Amino acid sequence: MKSISVAKLKNNFYDILDDLSLHDKPVKIIGKKNNAILISEDHWNSLQETMYLLSIPGMKESILEAKNEPLENWSTKLPW
Repeated sequence: MKSISVAKLKNNFYDILDDLSLHDKPVKIIGKKNNAILISEDHWNSLQETMYLLSIPGMKESILEAKNEPLENWSTKLPW
């Protein structure tokens, strides 16, 4: 993960924001007393969706079960 100081972030904010959106990799911001992580909006939305789906009882198990199902058992025609 790329790390930058608050000063560098302030001086290069738009370039860092563009780079963040282009590569979708988090950036660690190093402060005097605390640090923070900056992520793209797409990354944030993805995390929110993942947390929502994992909050549904049985969803994780259902996804893992489907992932382990052999491809030949999958239907190519939908019933609707």
